[in-house]
Amino acid sequence: MKPFDIARSYIGTTEGLGPADNPVIMEMYASVGHDWVEHDSVAWCAAFIGHCFERAGIRSTRKLTARSYLDWGVPVEVVDAQQGDIGVIPRGNSNWQGHVFFIDRIEGAWVWGLGGNQDDAVTVKRFPVSKLLGVRRAGNVAPAVTLSVTAVQQRLKDLGYHEVGQIDGSMGPRTRAAILAFRNDNDLALVPIIDVALTEALEHATPRDIAPERASGVPTDSRIMTAANAQIGLGVIGAVGSIGSQIAPALMEAEEARDMASRVFTLIGLENWLSVSLPWIGAAVFIGVVFYALRAKAARIDDHRTGKTP
Repeated sequence: MKPFDIARSYIGTTEGLGPADNPVIMEMYASVGHDWVEHDSVAWCAAFIGHCFERAGIRSTRKLTARSYLDWGVPVEVVDAQQGDIGVIPRGNSNWQGHVFFIDRIEGAWVWGLGGNQDDAVTVKRFPVSKLLGVRRAGNVAPAVTLSVTAVQQRLKDLGYHEVGQIDGSMGPRTRAAILAFRNDNDLALVPIIDVALTEALEHATPRDIAPERASGVPTDSRIMTAANAQIGLGVIGAVGSIGSQIAPALMEAEEARDMASRVFTLIGLENWLSVSLPWIGAAVFIGVVFYALRAKAARIDDHRTGKTP
């Protein structure tokens, strides 16, 4: 979508009532790198414009000052202004304050602007053309640098946020949870979105810290650990029992049955071999169970100590 079309989709968005803040507007601050803003009462016309450009893949000024757009893109004469261009007008009595909006149309002495923070909402409002400080167009503005969902998932996993789950490119609940955990650890706004602030933080982040007690501990509430311990116990008992026995149950049943198979074994001399080998075969099976249970237990402990599991 074009930035202007994205902007139109927000028409009607208003600031939160009373002390409440509209999370949509808070997301706009965050998407241009200003997730430190705590309330939507902070002037957000430039955040709105920047958010629309960033969503369209065009780098904004990433500033909250409206006049920052006077040095952005390429200049356009007022008579050549088109829908979707950027208009900047003064606000207040200082030479740094201003208001920025998308130009919807120019009719005579009036310019109709689609902007945020216009009567505390996203609206289309008219302003005198004579007030325009400048009109700008994206031109050859550098593309916005944001990561794909897949890239964010991989980076989070590399940093130790294994709750992200599978690397599948889907913005599911596990990915959102990992993003929130990373944002919390890095003092970013707690919004589960991929924005400029998140992208830059991921680029410079160091691996997640593991608490000392976790790094040397073992999981206490794990079905894998419980099952592994049970398998180890049963495997040891089974191995000892197999080695200690002289005649395997299967061979005893075969002798009692005196069926054709037993006669064949006796005829070719396998009965004695089986009576000796079966206990050791059984022991080998039980030892194998113990071995794999120990591996599963060790892997679970390693996952716990490295933070791969909750």
